[in-house]
Amino acid sequence: MIRMTLRAGATALAIFPLLAPASWAKDAAIFDTLDRIHPVWAANGMVSAQERLAAEIGRDIMEKGGNAVDAGVAVAFALAVTLPRAGNIGGGGFMLVHDAKTGQTHAIDYREMAPSGASRDMFLNAAGDADSDKSLYSGSASGVPGTVAGMKLALDKYGTMPWADVIAPAIKLAEEGIIVTPELVDSIEAEREYLTKYPATVKVFFKEGGAGYRPGDRLVQADLAKTLKKIAAEGPDGFYKGEVAEAISKAVQADGGLITPEDMAAYKVIEREPVRGSYRGHEIVSMPPPSSGGVHLIQILNTLEGYPIGALGQNSAETIHLMAETMKLAYADRSEYLGAPDFVDVPVAALTSKEYAADMRAKIDADFARPAAQIAPADLAPYESDQTTHFSVADKDGNAVSNTYTINMNYGSGLVADGTGVLMNNEMDDFSAKPGTPNGFGLIGGDANAVQAGKRPLSSMTPTIVLKDGKVWLVTGSPGGARIITTVLQVVMNVIDHGMNVAEASTAPRVHHQWLPDELRVEEGISLDTVRILQAKGHTIALKDAMGSTQSILRDPATGALYGASDPRRPDAATLGY
Repeated sequence: MIRMTLRAGATALAIFPLLAPASWAKDAAIFDTLDRIHPVWAANGMVSAQERLAAEIGRDIMEKGGNAVDAGVAVAFALAVTLPRAGNIGGGGFMLVHDAKTGQTHAIDYREMAPSGASRDMFLNAAGDADSDKSLYSGSASGVPGTVAGMKLALDKYGTMPWADVIAPAIKLAEEGIIVTPELVDSIEAEREYLTKYPATVKVFFKEGGAGYRPGDRLVQADLAKTLKKIAAEGPDGFYKGEVAEAISKAVQADGGLITPEDMAAYKVIEREPVRGSYRGHEIVSMPPPSSGGVHLIQILNTLEGYPIGALGQNSAETIHLMAETMKLAYADRSEYLGAPDFVDVPVAALTSKEYAADMRAKIDADFARPAAQIAPADLAPYESDQTTHFSVADKDGNAVSNTYTINMNYGSGLVADGTGVLMNNEMDDFSAKPGTPNGFGLIGGDANAVQAGKRPLSSMTPTIVLKDGKVWLVTGSPGGARIITTVLQVVMNVIDHGMNVAEASTAPRVHHQWLPDELRVEEGISLDTVRILQAKGHTIALKDAMGSTQSILRDPATGALYGASDPRRPDAATLGY
């Protein structure tokens, strides 16, 4: 029997130090050979992030007296330097902030916006078909970034430290350079073909002559450091106005895009009311539209609450079958009803009601898988990416941050605006280029998510905070594109239904069904007997790569102690406390 424990301050990768990054999905079955996996422990504050240097910065901010929001903003800017494939100031996302003094949880929407020149059919070719090259790998793929504005609003309203102080660590990392890790090398080389399309991108991520960086090299991002200094000195105006905004607009337009300096200056952050639900005595608080994540997380939990999931067993055939059938129904509804709430009426109350969950249970057969062709969105009135990243923060006073942000695909569109170091997003692909046609993650969308000027594209990002007796109990979230919702779902269920600690909940093998394509995706580690039973029920099983990279913190309500874990599916992640 292998016996391994995560010590306080260690990265979850330490569980399997001999496995190469590419081995995670293939060797996930090793999870079954482990004794009880222990989470990181801390008495005061904790950060769980997908990159260690950024996590260290967040922890240090709290040690110096900052709160969870101060630390979260510092982590967000640091990840723009240390995790360039997903961390960003050229993208956008969602943040949940729990304020312990008021007991309120706030949802900050800093999702990208479509430029003013965007139009419904902008990603169709001459034959009227969706053109993924336009929506993913061109200047027109980029929406107006929201991260800088979102971080400023969060800090001003809920933080305690000066703006320049929380950006300073990121500036230092960009200016002095970071040590290149094997994971960073692998991610750059995997995208070499489209990163080398842009000379300004080559200047940042490759050596002179186009040679790749090697592990142990130092990567300096001088232009990004200059941009971060302007942001630190001038606030969001240093990004959304003046030379940085003009450089971004020029680069995007030169590659066929639409962003103008006026679009940059017009960007607005929106505070929204979180979506709320309950699950077996816990309050679930998550992100509202234009995220679909919170709505469908609660919808699925409401439905599964009617079954004795704990008694059926974690990852048993019965449990997985019920989860898959519920997921299908929720993702079918997503295709029809979810979009930006400033442009369409989204039936949030109906989708998240216990009554609707009862209707969903009535459609589920405990013995047979319902074919996707027989499932359609319900009749309601009114009616990412894998390369996203998530971090969770909790402080000694009970405040918490759950933040998921992205530039969509690995390294976004691949376009760096020359002289800025800013890598641009390709979030416009998250719109439905042609209703009924899958996007880059295979998700079907409808008219509610059609392209429109000033609109925010639909997202699956699911930053989530679970409360117990009105206090923060679990902070979690994940990247993973279409699979974010189901990844977060399984962490919540593993802790509540199956009594796992947060490390076990993060490590357990995962499953996913999104209605179309009609397949039940599973990770290695689901037993062969379980797979055979699921196949006998009518499921088409697809064994694929590992899903998600959860960063989670759980607070013991009795002692206030924090227990955290970084998902071992991705290297370089770290959960750190003090």
